[in-house]
Amino acid sequence: MTNSAEMYRLLKERFGYQDFRDGQRETIESLLAGHDTLAVLPTGAGKSLLYQLPAYLLPGGVIIVSPLISLMQDQVDRLRQHGEKRVVMLNSQLHGAARDQVLQSLASYRFIFASPEILTNPAILAALRRIPLSMMVIDEAHCISQWGPDFRPEYLLLQKIRESIGQPRLLMLTATAPPRVRRDILKKLGLNRDRVHMVIRSVNRPNIFLAVERVTNQQEKDERLLQLVAKLPGPGIIYFASRKLATQVAEWLHEQTGFVVVPYHAGMSPVDRFKIQQQFMKNQIQLICATSAFGMGIDKDDIRYVIHYHLPANLESYMQEIGRAGRDGQQSVAVLLYAPGDEGLPSQLTAISLPSVNLLTQVKNHRLQPTVLGDDQDLFAFYLDHDYQPAQIIAAFKQRRRQQIISLQKMLDYLSLTTCRRRFLLDYFGEEAGEFSPPCCDADQQNWLGELTFPIPIDGPASGQQADWHQRLRQLFNQPVQ
Repeated sequence: MTNSAEMYRLLKERFGYQDFRDGQRETIESLLAGHDTLAVLPTGAGKSLLYQLPAYLLPGGVIIVSPLISLMQDQVDRLRQHGEKRVVMLNSQLHGAARDQVLQSLASYRFIFASPEILTNPAILAALRRIPLSMMVIDEAHCISQWGPDFRPEYLLLQKIRESIGQPRLLMLTATAPPRVRRDILKKLGLNRDRVHMVIRSVNRPNIFLAVERVTNQQEKDERLLQLVAKLPGPGIIYFASRKLATQVAEWLHEQTGFVVVPYHAGMSPVDRFKIQQQFMKNQIQLICATSAFGMGIDKDDIRYVIHYHLPANLESYMQEIGRAGRDGQQSVAVLLYAPGDEGLPSQLTAISLPSVNLLTQVKNHRLQPTVLGDDQDLFAFYLDHDYQPAQIIAAFKQRRRQQIISLQKMLDYLSLTTCRRRFLLDYFGEEAGEFSPPCCDADQQNWLGELTFPIPIDGPASGQQADWHQRLRQLFNQPVQ
């Protein structure tokens, strides 16, 4: 095992830090000792260091499984900015001769980033099997539990993928995983709990004030949203469940406030999304109206507020998203806006029409075409192609639906609280809750908007700017990214 002096030398010389943050050293030492490790550390805890530092102390490459191209690109860019040239990203945009060249020289890379989907490609797997790998990293590991089986089912294949590339030591990273999700992650990766080292730190962010604003209808919700945006210091993020509404409200808020407000969602081009991220980081955008596609990998420490226009589907997602506020430790706010009926939207977005076992059996036996399975035929075909039995598929989807209902009810319990919201969240994530000093949440500070003391916002081009909306967007999307 590498000695402590070598770890600290690397920490200072390569990464520019004098000491480890809470949880970092324990995680790295566990990996260097050869243990599979699950690290549940709060947002802003420096999780990328947990695999980057050991990569310089272990022989062979590191494969990092990441859910989003934008998140992978961000990590690749940061490594290259720090002088690391042996880094590559495997995704659907890499094909033809360029992909062949990368695969032939894969052993020369220290960091290999990949999506779960690309790892199911036989040519990719064959290339990975030919090279020495010291570690496999699953970033945002809660996705294994949160996204299967009804969304990105390739996450369920990660156990077999790891086995096929020689069982390298495993690092699972996430910021939000209550005990149930931790158990589910280990189960779906085929891991024995007693053989996995866990590094768990509190999800509590005491500088984020927690509030719920109950309104009677959407008009009242919009009015309250405008009041919040006008009074809270930026930068900020507003989360929506609808791409269309995110775009409409962004334009409306710009017209009402004069702030530079832009939408962000998965329906935009990768280039436009990348530019928005860069401009937001530079304070050239004051407010983002986003779907859940925005946030992973956004390391901006001065976000002062996160507002949820729509009800999140579960507390794990909620904690992930509000955790993007106040990473500098300064006063910040998380506000959830709720109107009666909002709970119907998460149910609609996750609803899947299940076929019968008989119908799946006939498709599996090629007596019927997959088209009879409807809009989700590709999803069901995935499981049939990977040797899942029809009854097994239906049981998994029904269990997933039951868990979604339970998770949504917990979300409704949170917004209905008359007692401390922070205590409720910590209890959900399996933590002991002590006494909290104000300002904590709206249970003890109902007139919080006028009472909280925020740091002076960073002056930037967005502050008070009365730019024309369409002209500003054209400038944003046409100007080169520095």
